[in-house]
Amino acid sequence: MAIGPYELTATELSASISADRLGLPYLLFRGDDGELVIRTLEDQVLVVGRSPDADLPLVWDGEVSRVHAQLERIAGRWTVSDDGLSRNGTFIGPDRVNGRRVLAHGDVIRAGQTSLVYRAPSEGLDETEAASSGASAARLTPGERRVLVALCEPLLRDPGSGIAASNNEIAERLSLSVAGVKTQIRALFARLEVDDLPQNRKRAELARRAVAAGLVTERDLG
Repeated sequence: MAIGPYELTATELSASISADRLGLPYLLFRGDDGELVIRTLEDQVLVVGRSPDADLPLVWDGEVSRVHAQLERIAGRWTVSDDGLSRNGTFIGPDRVNGRRVLAHGDVIRAGQTSLVYRAPSEGLDETEAASSGASAARLTPGERRVLVALCEPLLRDPGSGIAASNNEIAERLSLSVAGVKTQIRALFARLEVDDLPQNRKRAELARRAVAAGLVTERDLG
């Protein structure tokens, strides 16, 4: 039961934003019943495996080894390692983990058929990048990022609303022309792959995807 940053329902996205506000790193994944699980990373070491005795037991996934991978906090950063522990490997996006890998906010860790989304908004993100579900990171220009933050502001302030700012509101907030805002929004539609959606759904979905992927967080509203 895979989970990617774009696959959260409105209710699940609201729960994720609430978890972000706590300021602690955490994992998002789906349990054997398909329900969203939020696991806060508070211990120094976390063993992932199919064994019921694992710190994070994925007992329902037959492709996960009894002891599959280890998450460890080193010098304030969470890492994942799989030094031959698993039979089928541990992956971040398309890349197999060999040895130890430092995790970045938005990374999708795959063990067997289970995907774990690592979120740590307080660590900060490169302003020009956002993680996506197994795809390469989307690179934004400074202008696109300013428009995207303004677009997402209503959703971040009220996650249950599903509302995105209008072009006129963004233009007024950023002292831009409406035409200029429309140009940036069209570019963002392409970057976050919402071009194929009906026109009346694109803006809300663009904002939802940006927030779910961690590209825009409450810290950006400063």
